[in-house]
Amino acid sequence: MVDLSKLDKWTLGKCFDHSVLPKNTTEKDIRSGCQEAVKYNCAAFYSASPYWTPIVVEELKGSDVLPATGIGFPFGAQPGVIKAAETEYAVKAGCRAVDTVMNIGALKDKRYDVVAAELKDFKTAAGDALTKCILDVNFLTDEEIAAGAKLVCEAGINYCKTSTGQFDGPSMEQFLIMKEACKGTPTKLKVAGVKFPRPQNAYAFLMAGADLIGTRAAIQIIDALDQMREIGLVPKYQG
Repeated sequence: MVDLSKLDKWTLGKCFDHSVLPKNTTEKDIRSGCQEAVKYNCAAFYSASPYWTPIVVEELKGSDVLPATGIGFPFGAQPGVIKAAETEYAVKAGCRAVDTVMNIGALKDKRYDVVAAELKDFKTAAGDALTKCILDVNFLTDEEIAAGAKLVCEAGINYCKTSTGQFDGPSMEQFLIMKEACKGTPTKLKVAGVKFPRPQNAYAFLMAGADLIGTRAAIQIIDALDQMREIGLVPKYQG
């Protein structure tokens, strides 16, 4: 669990995956987002497609911010073989972290064999890159959240992620169900789609056990740290 009392704004940056995901994204947007991720010491920078990966790699060169992208984004409805090919393409282009969207329809149909095979192929295609699987919990029942999270853990995926951030984000209750399903495994927890008010909710998820927050608002949330400490939501710095 993240100990916010030990983090200043710079070290806090590693709790965030910064992103630029709008449909009308331009090269200028991608380059600016990468520069923000470096300035704020974020863990990774995400584009919505491997199309942007060469630009991301160029902008992040010399930093420890990971070039990253979404796979099967944002619906996850592509066949597993397509997602695996997209993953392999992204990694060859320079991505060091990849987030795939689970096949939600297959999960809801209880086609767990389909989901498991897809995740296995994704993990293999990713090689040494960090792997994260998105459940998009707002489309799922509590039972489906738990079942999906367990499949992610069984596949050895590095992170179980709540949402794409393109639709409704998770409630705290949904996050805690995912957390419980991953308990006792090496799989870490990532939250995306943080609802307004974003700074307060983002810190609440970190305090509840999230290891990473994926958001387009990383800069706003990190900049709010002093204010969150002033109002008592985040513990005082004891670094």
